[in-house]
Amino acid sequence: MTSPQSDSASQPPQGHSHGHTHSHGPAAPVSRHLRKVIAAVLIPFATAVVVGLIAFWPGGVPDHERTGVGFDRQTQDGKVVQVVKVDCADVNAAQVPPTGATSTPSGREAVNEQEGECAKATVEVTSGDDKGRTFVEVVQPDAPRQLKEGQGVVVAYAPDAPRDLQYSVTDVDRKVPMALLAGIFALAVVVVGRLRGVMALVALAVSFTVLTLFILPAILQGSNPLVVAVIGASAIMLAALYMCHGVTARTSVAVVGTLISLLLIGLLGSLFIGWAYLSGNTDDNTGLIHGLYPDIDMSGLLLAGVIIGSLGVLDDVTVTQTSAVWELHQADPEMGWKGLYRAGIRIGRDHIASVVNTLVLAYAGAALPLLLLFSIAQSSVGTVANSELVAEEIVRTLVGSIGLVASVPVTTALAALVVSADRPAAGGTQAATAAPVRAGRGRRRKKG
Repeated sequence: MTSPQSDSASQPPQGHSHGHTHSHGPAAPVSRHLRKVIAAVLIPFATAVVVGLIAFWPGGVPDHERTGVGFDRQTQDGKVVQVVKVDCADVNAAQVPPTGATSTPSGREAVNEQEGECAKATVEVTSGDDKGRTFVEVVQPDAPRQLKEGQGVVVAYAPDAPRDLQYSVTDVDRKVPMALLAGIFALAVVVVGRLRGVMALVALAVSFTVLTLFILPAILQGSNPLVVAVIGASAIMLAALYMCHGVTARTSVAVVGTLISLLLIGLLGSLFIGWAYLSGNTDDNTGLIHGLYPDIDMSGLLLAGVIIGSLGVLDDVTVTQTSAVWELHQADPEMGWKGLYRAGIRIGRDHIASVVNTLVLAYAGAALPLLLLFSIAQSSVGTVANSELVAEEIVRTLVGSIGLVASVPVTTALAALVVSADRPAAGGTQAATAAPVRAGRGRRRKKG
């Protein structure tokens, strides 16, 4: 007569096996055959990305003659060494309009500044060839940025101006609070995420490296912004996903899902940016870029921004969906791909609702001052949406959101097909995962 223990060893109850397998760490690895299939798809893609990086590598930002406009100015560090209050009329801080009219905002502001008390700041240059040189900066009472003694500032240098006017304060020095905030962020990520958090920070550093050393210089060198963005975004995607989630079949499926969604975003963005006649040259900054580098395709630059901006959220969606399908398969290995897809897509619907709302609010928050101006002007919704400034944000938001929505069924279907098609050979993965079940049941029998 066979003992219950030997029965359980030879044929463990299916229900218990499901629960036990699900409670043990990460999902079991897929078969060697399936890993070969995935590698056959991703290795050529990764090779193409590396070849693209080499072929389009810019070798640095091209030189140009400084215009002294906007961000295109020579800057140095400075420090406010003294601040003295003076009568604005004594330093000619403002001039009242010749008519004396104060009905306009500029006229009222000029009168207030002439009658008010200004700050006369002495600023010392603390870097560059003119280190130690001082100059005087007059700050009007209604200026949004007031200076105080000991404050660090950023000063602009205009070599062609008269000596007394060569330096001026353009901004305050925010390096210390920004560095402290970055340190707090890194500490929080490491404390909560531990090793995964460390790898996430490394991946973040790689992303910034690709952005600053490849994408931006390559575009300035005259390369096609769309091609550069696709290559750079692919490199960032491969580095970030595999660093943060490991070199596994599950991560590889997320990579494929992200790639398909990025291609969809690129196609839709190219179609609607051209159809809506969006030039990408809508403000002072883009105008300055076009003036300095007239060969840059500004509409292509806009499309590149859409692709790169969507990548971060896409990674989150595809990894989440792939992990969900893998865990569902661990909970019930007998579930077919249709069942896995239906269960995974139910999880994805909640994810879609939250992510799309987040993306729209992020873009709305960035464009809030512009929306306020339209509200003040009492413009109609149609007028606001038709303006190029707002139309760019609408196209950016909707194209990115369509890509996010599409990534859920695409990635879920891919993951369901992969895990359901995987049939490890006898004595392979399934046998390895069944052994702990027998041992566990044997120990519980003895205790009983």
